[in-house]
Amino acid sequence: MNQDHEPEATRRDASDTESSRASRGWWDRNADEYQSEHGAFLGDDRFIWGPEGLDEAEAALLGPAAELKGRRILEIGAGAAQCSRWLAAQGALPVALDLSHRQLQHALRIADGAADGAVGLVEADAGALPFRDHSFDLACSAYGALPFVADPVRVLREVRRVLRPGGRFVFSVSHPIRWAFPDEPGPEGLSVGASYFDRTPYVEQDESGRAVYVEHHRTLGDRVRDVVAAGFRLEDLVEPEWPEWNTQEWGGWSPLRGHLIPGTAIFVCTAEV
Repeated sequence: MNQDHEPEATRRDASDTESSRASRGWWDRNADEYQSEHGAFLGDDRFIWGPEGLDEAEAALLGPAAELKGRRILEIGAGAAQCSRWLAAQGALPVALDLSHRQLQHALRIADGAADGAVGLVEADAGALPFRDHSFDLACSAYGALPFVADPVRVLREVRRVLRPGGRFVFSVSHPIRWAFPDEPGPEGLSVGASYFDRTPYVEQDESGRAVYVEHHRTLGDRVRDVVAAGFRLEDLVEPEWPEWNTQEWGGWSPLRGHLIPGTAIFVCTAEV
């Protein structure tokens, strides 16, 4: 792709293969900038569920921290594995999986010389997990994989397959209501600009029409049905409120919008026995 060409933003269909290829390329190209811009907020060994700053140390959505010791935990779309590093510090046995080679290189960089528990790193597609059935006690994903795949049920079924019966899977995504509003942190992001029910993916494409970034929209009801179709029971749906201490803007997330409309949805699921 011509690096001087600004990608064209559009709404059009995008297959699972095209979406996966675009995601791998985008994160490999942008991992350095992403970690430079957001690394301080995410920390090297914190478990943050989204731009609001909800911390797993306080939320305990995976369960009490004291009960994580010895648990095999899979993190999907792990980026630089900050969440997995926090899990390892609690005595868990985490594996951090990501599609992007460059993101995992940042995981190695951050872990260099770290004294806390080791984190296994795996480069793979979330829709084809390279693990045996029932390999993990828990699974988690903070804005990883699911917003970027055309077939979320396929990913959820893979997670269900590698979890032991009764195992918990917690994942966060952009709150679906955000798709009805412009992705702007200021007042212009407070007026409805599109139909919430339009599931057409958001695509950025190069001059040849090749997708370089793809994000898929599912309504809240779609997400719930996807969870159930994959063999999970939905235990809780968490919509974090924007805390007073958080004054930063992150893309379309901001204190202004965060105090008025939800920005993140967190699904707490249990694998059906």
